[in-house]
Amino acid sequence: MTTEEARELFGFGSWATARMFSAAEALPPEELDAPAVSSFPSLRATLAHIVGAEWIWLRRWLGESPASAPVWAGEPTLSELKSQLAAVEAERGAFLSQLTDADLRGVVAYRGADGVGFSHPLGQLMRHVVNHSTYHRGQLAAQLRQLGHTPPSTDFTRYLREGK
Repeated sequence: MTTEEARELFGFGSWATARMFSAAEALPPEELDAPAVSSFPSLRATLAHIVGAEWIWLRRWLGESPASAPVWAGEPTLSELKSQLAAVEAERGAFLSQLTDADLRGVVAYRGADGVGFSHPLGQLMRHVVNHSTYHRGQLAAQLRQLGHTPPSTDFTRYLREGK
């Protein structure tokens, strides 16, 4: 992976997650917390997981090892989640702007939530984060369908066609 590829992947991820937030904001409030068959019990909980996980991984890349999701991910409003996501994306953008291709090959050591230590090249961890959010956006799409709504397209090729 190159720094250019990393920036493109995170640009895509931000674009796709923003589309899901727009879909969630268009729903009646009771549908945000309506029970859904998925890894997380509702749309709001799934969005909170995505934003919280992106925060955790950024903290790890910055040399920290949070043991859990941040407090704000517990029962946030959509507005709070969007604000936290904007902060994560801004901090990550500053981080990405300073990276070199050699940095992406460097190994990041961190601890999982269970305290077990791991280490992987930064570029691989970045691919993981983008893939993780994509996986959960797929769950959001399924949850929206369960509620009778058509989810937005978040395909990478759509992102490219829109000239992002």
